[in-house]
Amino acid sequence: MSRSPREVAEDVRRMVAGEGVVFADLFAEDGVLRYPFAAPGTPRELVGREAIRQYFGAAAAYRSMLEMHGVDMVVRETDDPEVVVVEIEHHGYSRGVRGPYRFRALGVVRVRDGEIVEYDDYMDPIAMATILGRTEDLVSALAAA
Repeated sequence: MSRSPREVAEDVRRMVAGEGVVFADLFAEDGVLRYPFAAPGTPRELVGREAIRQYFGAAAAYRSMLEMHGVDMVVRETDDPEVVVVEIEHHGYSRGVRGPYRFRALGVVRVRDGEIVEYDDYMDPIAMATILGRTEDLVSALAAA
């Protein structure tokens, strides 16, 4: 039996928490990951499991900037049985700001046959750049755009 959208959302929480889940492995081969509020210089859309794997492999170094103390998740079911809305908040210590942080994102996740086919990740790129200590990079990208 394939996993439900709620079960897949729990795997996303486990990935965020660093519990050994590889994000790309949750996607269908042709799954799509979108960042509707992407900062300049970052992709708005990644198509395919391997493109998602490559992107997250290259971004793995940023994770070392955060020492997560907890990851909370709320899953809201919708009138579409394939879609859940996931609110994930993690908190801990940021080496980028040299202090505590709290970060929240909202995902609209479509799961079919136990795999993510679409994931719209609504996160704040300014807040993310801040907790990673990369606001100067964001300002440069905005100035270039």
